[in-house]
Amino acid sequence: MSELHVVFGTGPLGLAVMRALRGRGKHVRMVNRSSRVRFEKDAQTEVGGMDAADPSQAREACEGAAVVYHCIGLPYPRWTEFPSIAAGIVAGASSAGAKLIYADNLYAYGAVDGPISEDLPLNAVTKKGRIRAGIAQSLMNVHNAGKLRVAIGRGSDFFGPFATDAAMMGGRVFGRALAGKSAQVIGNPDRLHTYTFIDDFGKALVTLGEHDEALGKAWHVPSTPTITTRSFVEKVYGELGKRTKLNAAPRFSIALLGQFDENVRELREMLYQFERDFVMDSSRFESTFGVRPTPLNESIRRTLDWYRSRSLS
Repeated sequence: MSELHVVFGTGPLGLAVMRALRGRGKHVRMVNRSSRVRFEKDAQTEVGGMDAADPSQAREACEGAAVVYHCIGLPYPRWTEFPSIAAGIVAGASSAGAKLIYADNLYAYGAVDGPISEDLPLNAVTKKGRIRAGIAQSLMNVHNAGKLRVAIGRGSDFFGPFATDAAMMGGRVFGRALAGKSAQVIGNPDRLHTYTFIDDFGKALVTLGEHDEALGKAWHVPSTPTITTRSFVEKVYGELGKRTKLNAAPRFSIALLGQFDENVRELREMLYQFERDFVMDSSRFESTFGVRPTPLNESIRRTLDWYRSRSLS
């Protein structure tokens, strides 16, 4: 049997990592709290129901692993749980002597003028940005102390298979476009915004796990060329041969909805990402590992195909 790769999290990104590992013929252990899954198991793949925040359970989940991937996502109101989850996964990966690849986003940088590169300081002032920055810094501290080999892969807002209600470019765009309804976005749709195809994100994390030169650093994963949110939505409708229909929710309406919905209330501090240009630079990853993102039209087609298959199942 091939070396074992352990993936914490069976959400859209964890499943994308699983697909990339399966494509490489790797033995994969998927870990979540419930052991429930949304994919077909095969001889390469096993599933464990364990609590990553419990170090003893995390050690059991990581037993025999060569590489561990932290891909757990949480709804905004539960983000205070992230540090304990990260600590548990660190304990598990350390006990196995495995590499740890941490899937991150761009919140830790805060509001940035110009392209967001890996060289920028982690200057977030938002609650969620500080949580992300603290975890990233703790992981680099563990790596620099020689206790664990770590690499961080950061992506922007993702889209693709299984990225539905929780994704900004999810069911409110792809699902509604297929249904002939208006796409729903937030902020200013005429600002530039980088979007990351989930399968590119998953493959990038596996690439980081394969290369020792990736360790001890944060990397921005290959992402589609940055365009405006409006242009992205137009491409989705264009693939369907339909006229674009788009509704953008401004800040005041989100503030109103936030009075009744905790998830929306937690979104407010992150709106700057959609009210100004938000451009991620992934050139360092692309030049170092010779990897390019999936062409945007192709990634949109593949996402639409997945939504169609979901509606038929």
